[in-house]
Amino acid sequence: MKRTIRDIENWQGRRALVREDLNVPMDDNGNITDATRIQEAVPTLRYLVKQNARVIVMAHFGRPKGQKKSEFSLAPVAKRLQELMPDVTVKTTQDTFSPEVVMAMDGLKNGEILVLENTRFDPGEEANSPEFAKKLASLADVYVNDAFGAAHRAHASTEGVAHFVQEKVAGLLMEKEIEALSGLLKTPERPFAAIIGGSKVSTKFSVLESLLDKVDHLVIGGGMMFTFLKAQGFSVGKSLVEDDFLDQARALMEKAKQKGVNLVLPSDVVIADKFDADAQSLVVDIHAIPEGWMGLDIGPESMDAIQQVLGESRTVFWNGPLGVFEFPAFAKGTDYVARFLAMQTKENGCKTVLGGGDTVAALDVFHIPPEAYTHVSTGGGASMEFIEGKELPGIAVLEDAPIKV
Repeated sequence: MKRTIRDIENWQGRRALVREDLNVPMDDNGNITDATRIQEAVPTLRYLVKQNARVIVMAHFGRPKGQKKSEFSLAPVAKRLQELMPDVTVKTTQDTFSPEVVMAMDGLKNGEILVLENTRFDPGEEANSPEFAKKLASLADVYVNDAFGAAHRAHASTEGVAHFVQEKVAGLLMEKEIEALSGLLKTPERPFAAIIGGSKVSTKFSVLESLLDKVDHLVIGGGMMFTFLKAQGFSVGKSLVEDDFLDQARALMEKAKQKGVNLVLPSDVVIADKFDADAQSLVVDIHAIPEGWMGLDIGPESMDAIQQVLGESRTVFWNGPLGVFEFPAFAKGTDYVARFLAMQTKENGCKTVLGGGDTVAALDVFHIPPEAYTHVSTGGGASMEFIEGKELPGIAVLEDAPIKV
C-alpha cells in the first residue's frame, strides 16, 4: 500500500497540492450531466480542510491540446464543488501557473480551497515537462494524488510533479481504488467471474489474457463478442467484427480451455436491421443471424446462462456493457446483469467491482446507485491496466506505506 493523507501527522497551514480527476461530462450548454467524479473527490478535500491545510486542487478537463480554450475551463467544476461544500471557501484561478496563481496561493487561508485552471491548457502537462512539473511542485508542501482515473498517464500533474516534492501521498479515493482492485488480484473469494463487454476487442485483448490467470469464469459480451463468434465460424451479418483479431480470438479461446477457465459467449442475440433506436429487432440463435442484420444485445437464453455463472460466483469484476444500452430496445442484457449483480451484492454478500466509463454511464441510465455494489471504480483505462497487472505511473511515484510489524 501507499502512504495516505492520514499518515501526515500535521497538516496545519501546509500546502496540499491535490491532483483530482474532475473530467466530468458536460452538455453543449456547459452544464455538468454527471458530477460523480466531483462527489468522489469531496472526502479527501474535506479531510484536508478539517486538518486546516491550505488546499490547492489541480485537474484536467477535456482535450484542449495545450491551448487555453474557454469551453474547457474548470470554472463550472469549481462551481459545483462549491455547491457540494457550501461551508468551505472555494476560490479559482484563470491559469494553472502564473504570478497571479502564486499570489492567490499566498493569500489562501487555512481550510480554504483554490482550484487551478485546466492543467492541459499548458502543453507541458501531457508532455510531462520537467519545467512545468517543477512549477507545479513549487505550490506544494505535500503532493496528494487522488486521481485514480488519470493514474495510468505519466503527465506532469500525475507523475512528474512528484519527483520535485519530498512528501507524496495518496488521497482517500486513490486509497479506496487501490484496495478494491488489489483485493481482486490478491485474495478474491472464489468462484471469481469477470464480465468484459464494450465494442472493440482490440482494446481489451491484453486484459482478457491476463484475466485467464485469475478467474474461474470469463463472460464476454458487447460488440466484441461477434469477433469471437465469427472466429468460431458463425455468420454474424453486419455485426461489429474486427477481422484482424480473429486469430487472437481463437488463441484466447484455446488458452481458456487449457487453463480450465469457463469462457461464456452468448447463445442467442438481439439483432437489428439498422443501428438505430427505432430499428426493427428480433431475438435469434447465434446460428441464425441473417445477412444485413447486426447484433446489438445478448438474448434471454444468454442472460440465463450468465445469471447461472454469477449466481454461483463470490467475486465479480465487470467492465463494459453487454449491448447498446443507449437504445432502450438493446439495453436489456446490460440492465439485467446490473440488477442481478446489485441483488447478489445485497442479498448474498458477493464482492462486486465495476469499472469503465460506459459501465458507470449505464448505471446512470438504469438509475442504479454506485452504492449498490462493493466498489465502482472512477477509472476506466486505469482500472483495466491495474487489473492487467501494469504499474500505473501516478501510483508508482507515491511513497510506500511503512511495513507494519
